[in-house]
Amino acid sequence: MTDLTEIPADIAATLATVSTATLTTVLLKKGLRNVWLRGTRPLRAGFGRQVGRAFTLRFVPAREDLATPESWSSPISTRAAIEAMPAACIAVVDAMGITDAGIFGDILCARMAKRGVAALVSDGVVRDAAGVLGTGLPVWCQGAAAPPSVAALTFVAWDQPIGCGGVAVFPNDVVVADDDGAVLIPQALLAAVTAEAAEQEQQETWIMGEVEGGASLPGLYPPNAENKARYAAWAAQRKG
Repeated sequence: MTDLTEIPADIAATLATVSTATLTTVLLKKGLRNVWLRGTRPLRAGFGRQVGRAFTLRFVPAREDLATPESWSSPISTRAAIEAMPAACIAVVDAMGITDAGIFGDILCARMAKRGVAALVSDGVVRDAAGVLGTGLPVWCQGAAAPPSVAALTFVAWDQPIGCGGVAVFPNDVVVADDDGAVLIPQALLAAVTAEAAEQEQQETWIMGEVEGGASLPGLYPPNAENKARYAAWAAQRKG
């Protein structure tokens, strides 16, 4: 089993202040266009921004001899996978975009919350939506459906590479989720992306101040040489 390494505290703190919109732009500049997990939206408003290592789970289409209520007691089950989740991880679930069967309900989400899981992210749906929200576990998915997972899905594995929302997700990659959805940062790019995203957020704070002051966009967004110099002076003064 992959040992999910803890995100360095300074990187985690920085990512908690960076929007997923900024992260997608920084990753695009590095050649990564497919990092936004399609279909991942907050189950309700107010979850804030969540940052964590990806703990992956994978479903395949239901097969009648395997997708049964009895499978919930199998050693390879969502129940067993939840007991393997480390605290502070983000559970990322490949449900193949299926929206007519809930991958987890309130009891499973309550257990995840008890284990200190940071969030659940899936391209599928949950069930018992009111109960799930009552657990306090932040959830990003495509909504809710009443039927259980075995109505349309067979659970097959955890802690493996998966596809979620059309994005390849490996254990130990980092996921950031906010009101715009969930974005993946490859582990190998974590430090560089975090630093560049923090700088971009700061620059855009300055640009927004200029816009609010009446400045026009050409030469400002993106900044030309003159405005880059003005921004650099502002940033240096701010750093103080």
